[in-house]
Amino acid sequence: MDGDGPLSDDGTARQDAPESTAWLKIPGHGFVSPALMSSDRDALRRELRQRRRAIPAAQRIAAADALAERLRALPFLPASGYAAGYWAMDGEIGLHNWQLRLPAGLIYCLPVLRADNTLGFAPWRPGDALVTNRFGIPEPDVEPASALDPTEMALVLMPLVGFDGEGQRLGMGGGWYDRSFAFRQRSTAPPWLVGVGFSTQRIDALAPAAWDVQVDAICTESQTLFPSRSPHGMPA
Repeated sequence: MDGDGPLSDDGTARQDAPESTAWLKIPGHGFVSPALMSSDRDALRRELRQRRRAIPAAQRIAAADALAERLRALPFLPASGYAAGYWAMDGEIGLHNWQLRLPAGLIYCLPVLRADNTLGFAPWRPGDALVTNRFGIPEPDVEPASALDPTEMALVLMPLVGFDGEGQRLGMGGGWYDRSFAFRQRSTAPPWLVGVGFSTQRIDALAPAAWDVQVDAICTESQTLFPSRSPHGMPA
């Protein structure tokens, strides 16, 4: 942190509220400025990833089942087309229940890394061949150039590291989803973009970056949030 603003004697964020309303509170971090929130995202990611990894197995399974019900209840859930999930890693909430009970017209897909550092998507069913990408994540064994373009998707579930009540999200930091769906900053759905995670990954506030692509909803096992710009109303 820099030398100005509400810092404690040891240079950490203060736990008491500063006078300036520009400062935001993050549980476990105290009050920090939006600029410092952006520069400290890596530390926040580490904390939130550890938080989700600590969730017990039984609670994790129950949460995945509850998440699936919330996803199926989305008001904009497409009846047909390509629906992207992800291969859960590093404590991410699982999608097995949702995948196995998709509406008949939806085709489940997984992300595929493309040479231009964006994501493509390929249909996948249990038992289909997989390969491991350079990040150690399984993806369908297809030629990346033949993968579906992001613009061809009807619905995309995006794994979250963190999120806030305004619909701001924090990902792993590689920018893959932001680059792939940058066109959604200039256009409306489809594809519908939904961030998913555990309720414990919610924090009070996240400072948005200029390149962040906002989601149309965030679903956890206990809540569905719609950002203020969403046409679907207030949090459920």
